[in-house]
Amino acid sequence: MSDNKRARVLVVGMGISGIATAARLHRAGWDPVIIERSPERRSGGYLVALFGAGKAAARRLGLLEHLHDRASSQPGLDIDRTGNARSGMTYADMPGRPWLMLRGDVEKAAFATLPEEVRVRYSTVPTAIVQDDDGVDVTLLDTASGSSGTERFELVVGADGLRSTVRALVFGPHDRYLRRMGYMIAAFEYRGTPPGLAAGQAATLLEPDRSMWVFAFEDHDPTILLSYRTDDVDAEFTRSPIESARAAFGAQPPGRTLGAVLDTLEISDTVLFDSVEQVRMNTWHNGRVVLVGDSAWCVTLYAGMGVSSALAGADLLGAMLERHPGDPEKALTAWEQGLRPYITHYQDAAPDDRRIFVVDNRLQILLRRVMPALGRTELGRRLADRIMRVEEIRIYKSADIVGEALGEPPYRHEEIPVA
Repeated sequence: MSDNKRARVLVVGMGISGIATAARLHRAGWDPVIIERSPERRSGGYLVALFGAGKAAARRLGLLEHLHDRASSQPGLDIDRTGNARSGMTYADMPGRPWLMLRGDVEKAAFATLPEEVRVRYSTVPTAIVQDDDGVDVTLLDTASGSSGTERFELVVGADGLRSTVRALVFGPHDRYLRRMGYMIAAFEYRGTPPGLAAGQAATLLEPDRSMWVFAFEDHDPTILLSYRTDDVDAEFTRSPIESARAAFGAQPPGRTLGAVLDTLEISDTVLFDSVEQVRMNTWHNGRVVLVGDSAWCVTLYAGMGVSSALAGADLLGAMLERHPGDPEKALTAWEQGLRPYITHYQDAAPDDRRIFVVDNRLQILLRRVMPALGRTELGRRLADRIMRVEEIRIYKSADIVGEALGEPPYRHEEIPVA
């Protein structure tokens, strides 16, 4: 298809899902226009993990060569407020050996694959979406100038996150689809090394219903994740992130490491503070409007599959539009059928994955601490594998989702090991 005959597609949102989808649809013969609410492209961000499914999708999209595993090789620690420390599990120790990196690393890699002719408009949001059998009329507002206009597209992709404007305009209000888990997160970068830790050393501080994770990297400052249970999510947003976090961790002395982390949170201007929620939808497309990534299926940070599923969703969308040219309904239906079994599993497993990050009681803390000892015997290893759900990781988190959906030989190579 020549460029002057390319069908136009509007991609709303310039995160990982949006950039990867725009690049893949351009390869499929479309003419993408990306709009982004922010005035410029973001960088940095919190920790993300790439399991085998994400590595396979990144390789198919041409991103993998722009990425590397930043995980530190140092053993992690399990610490408490009083200064006690023992060997502990890091996220890099998870079955499936995920690559650890910053969210900005993946956004930068996706942007590196974006053709120069793909137009990007910053400070732009959709305010109305009206479609018919042949296309979609979208009213776009330039928030910098205040100007507004309506343009025609053959397809609209909503990649604008958990509280998607596209989803609200086309599918209905957020409360139809958002499912709260009753937990809050505060994620941010930490300059230097938290006191009590060595440079490049990861750590966890686990207490019932609350936790601190220090994610360490070989070649970057660490990132922090604070997470805690709450009975009133709305009340958490009436306070500043530091006020909510200090209240959640209680009045007892925080100790050196947690204390320094809380002090850093108080002055951080890049913190992600939000409730943990899933997006549950019976369908991710309506006519010529389709949702991808967190807009469609947010699996929560706890699942560790947000980036991987975003990349797989972008690649499979392009592949199905190539397979069914001129029939977007058939393409989008096939896309959903191929992707949904994996997304459903990630969402259903989220409560179990949450217990990796935030435990319910001290018994779970003790179980976490004996996990290394279980690996010393055959029976113990089998029990540990069951607790860590190794077989599920092999089937769902390490799968080549796109290859499976297309009936192609999956990527099987040394870079996507299971254990």
